[in-house]
Amino acid sequence: MSTSSPVPGHAVTPAGRASFGARLAAAMDEHGPLCAGIDPHAAVLASWGLPDDVRGLEEFSARCAEAFGGHVAVVKPQSAFFERFGSAGIAVLERTLAALREAGTLSLLDAKRGDIGSTMAGYAQAYLSDGSPLRADAVTLSPYLGYGSLRPALDAAAASGRGVFVLGLTSNPEGPSVQHARTQGGLSVAGQIVAGVRADNESAARAGVLGSVGLVIGATVGDAVEKLGIDLAAANAPLLAPGIGAQGATAADVRRIAGGAVANVLANSSRDLLSAGPDVADLRARALQLAGQLAGIRQA
Repeated sequence: MSTSSPVPGHAVTPAGRASFGARLAAAMDEHGPLCAGIDPHAAVLASWGLPDDVRGLEEFSARCAEAFGGHVAVVKPQSAFFERFGSAGIAVLERTLAALREAGTLSLLDAKRGDIGSTMAGYAQAYLSDGSPLRADAVTLSPYLGYGSLRPALDAAAASGRGVFVLGLTSNPEGPSVQHARTQGGLSVAGQIVAGVRADNESAARAGVLGSVGLVIGATVGDAVEKLGIDLAAANAPLLAPGIGAQGATAADVRRIAGGAVANVLANSSRDLLSAGPDVADLRARALQLAGQLAGIRQA
């Protein structure tokens, strides 16, 4: 599936391509709701028999792109594990993103950027503009300088037919101290973020299309969504759900957390999936197996 050609029946963005949400929905329908992580940290490179240097990074990333490209809905490189090698690592990341574009596979760059004003606009230009070698189909963003601080990236994504995934409810132990906190009006911080996402996805909802502003909702957050009174279905957002598999979350957990938005879940697998390497055929087989299993979550 092309990542740039308009999808019949869906709104076309000012850039002349179908919205990210429309393309993501089509990719999940075709390949299943798997987001395959590319996380080249030292331990996984060692487990593949690769050196913890740029040569190992290049080989690892090339095998992942070959295994997943054209076979899964989304591939998510983790920027930090490329950045740790400096400019040479960034160059490998650029080549990895280019390989995914060549394969027609949606890329989600996990960078978790968050800032204000011209700095946020700079991040947007780096990851969400057509001319950038680091451009991806979507990028993860941190809204904890206020949801409004993301506006340069939100606008850039909308203009170019790309998407963003905003951190909503994360599974790390420190997350609830910020995300569950209540404002003077009684709404949780996470609830305010979801409300912002819902507003940005309203036009897509009216058009009957999945929104292009997604949320990161950890699959191990338990009953937080219910306790905080958050309506994920109303947000019309793709839901990136890390934590399935090696981190302990089950299909039942995902269904309980997502509720009426379960069809919007894009489940991330990195540790479990990458343990099938280093052989490309084995990696691809594991990805296809996981994608098939995850498809059942959406249908339940």
